[in-house]
Amino acid sequence: MPTFQFEAMDPAGKEIKDVIEAANEEEAQATIRGMGYYVTKISAKKSKRTAEKKGCDGKIRAFVIGGVKSKELTMFTRQLSILQDAGLPILRSLKILEQQSKPGRLKNTLMDVCEDIESGSTLSESMSKCPKVFDRLYVNMIKAGEAGGALELILQRLADFQERAQSLKRKIKGAMIYPGVIISAMVIIGIALAIFVLPSLTATFKDFDTQLPFTTKIVIAFSDFMAGHAVLVIGGLIALVGGAIAGLRTKAGKRLLGGFLLNMPLISPVVKKINMARFARILGSLMKSGISVIQGLHVTSQAMDNVYYRDVLEEAAEAIKVGKPLTEALGEHTKLFPFIVTQMLAIGEETGNLENILDQLAEHFEAEVDDTMKNMSSIIEPMLLLVIGAVVGFLALALISPIYNISNSIQ
Repeated sequence: MPTFQFEAMDPAGKEIKDVIEAANEEEAQATIRGMGYYVTKISAKKSKRTAEKKGCDGKIRAFVIGGVKSKELTMFTRQLSILQDAGLPILRSLKILEQQSKPGRLKNTLMDVCEDIESGSTLSESMSKCPKVFDRLYVNMIKAGEAGGALELILQRLADFQERAQSLKRKIKGAMIYPGVIISAMVIIGIALAIFVLPSLTATFKDFDTQLPFTTKIVIAFSDFMAGHAVLVIGGLIALVGGAIAGLRTKAGKRLLGGFLLNMPLISPVVKKINMARFARILGSLMKSGISVIQGLHVTSQAMDNVYYRDVLEEAAEAIKVGKPLTEALGEHTKLFPFIVTQMLAIGEETGNLENILDQLAEHFEAEVDDTMKNMSSIIEPMLLLVIGAVVGFLALALISPIYNISNSIQ
């Protein structure tokens, strides 16, 4: 029988620390309360096998660095749903998936989950102890599946949601990779030319007593600066990029980036569509799983990438608690939630079909994002070609003009 460590207070206010054996945590708390104590903290006592870092079937865990890839987690979810649909007990299903998993974070986590379930915990309770792998959305949907006796159905919905999210992310990354690679290549080639190639050419131009064009003077000045401050420039660029990445991971940095993206003329519509698709897909999936609107909004807010959408959804959840309808709570933020969205949600609330309306909104915005990404790619590519052509033309003019002038002066 599992053993629980607990801290409690007796009627006189004295702190008590002890251990107790019980089938599960709820039974342990009930027993402690029956003794006249008020429980302040309780947790399952780690077994010797756990302390020795062993998992299911006594296997030793491998040391790992990093998390679980979204593709790996999606595959696990899909496989678990298939095994559950086949009627296998949850513990046996997890052990099968743990045994076939490669050494890494997911395998170690499944070992922990197996141990917790063997100790009397539910699947959702076990997963909630591994937040780096199973986020709040994942755990809440599993909990809803356990409560409704439809775990295999919930797992299928989770896998579907994860696959759609990955597909959307791939499309966004695909649209950004080409311009990112081209811009990075231009910067690297420009710095290399300025440091290694242009100095020899500019030295030749200076040796001839001839009037240099304005474009050539600009190139010479840039080359001289880079040749004399190459380490400073490269070090500054690395520090700038590193500082930006570190800054964007802070709370203030995330808020600054979120506000910037929501106000950029060309980027803002895409960002709003992406967040709307994510909001509708997650909340719709949660409500279909039997989770209330209020709890669903809290969970959805934690899954949103943009901090402003996160704040609005938290405010909406609090507003609904005091009697406001969802439509009215979100309708106060027309900049983030368009009028058509709140009207569709109002229809869903009136007809009692809110989760299906949310699914339709998700499909609509995902299709909009897909079309927008394709249109952006078709616009960005020719614009980059024009920029590259302009840079090459400027360099050609700056380098060929003085050569032509020098040849004329020699003749």
